[in-house]
Amino acid sequence: MTPLPLFHSTVRPEWIDYNGHMSEAFYVLVFGHATDALMIEAGLDSGYRASTGCSLYTVESHIRYLRDVPQDAHLAVRTRVLGAAPRKARFVHEMYVVSEPESGPTPDAAPVATTELLAVHVDQQAGRAAEFPEAVRRRFTELTEPAPDWAGRSISAVG
Repeated sequence: MTPLPLFHSTVRPEWIDYNGHMSEAFYVLVFGHATDALMIEAGLDSGYRASTGCSLYTVESHIRYLRDVPQDAHLAVRTRVLGAAPRKARFVHEMYVVSEPESGPTPDAAPVATTELLAVHVDQQAGRAAEFPEAVRRRFTELTEPAPDWAGRSISAVG
């Protein structure tokens, strides 16, 4: 099984907040673009969306902000599909700061943020969930990897 290609981005000055590092909203933006890249790899690209009226909607997410990310940092996002059912898919993204644009994380690199997502395939005209086409389900199955140890956790209780 060949892993999905990394998604790359660079932290822009307008993404920096009053604490001097990337604001939480822009982690979500980068992860959203990585989801778009996954959709292309799975066959849910703009042509598919235009011809079918169907798309992938995120219905649940869990983000972990692990390290500060400075302005101009080069980011690489690794995506793993954890599974798919007839109408939904579960996947994770791991964000890394890398030394150069378009490079990958070193083998010992720790992610700066992670997210786990549950997405539903939606027929936008009908306004409800719809089954994936067989080719898309097959592609998600081909891409499925074991879950990382942090996936499936909930937010810790206070106290």
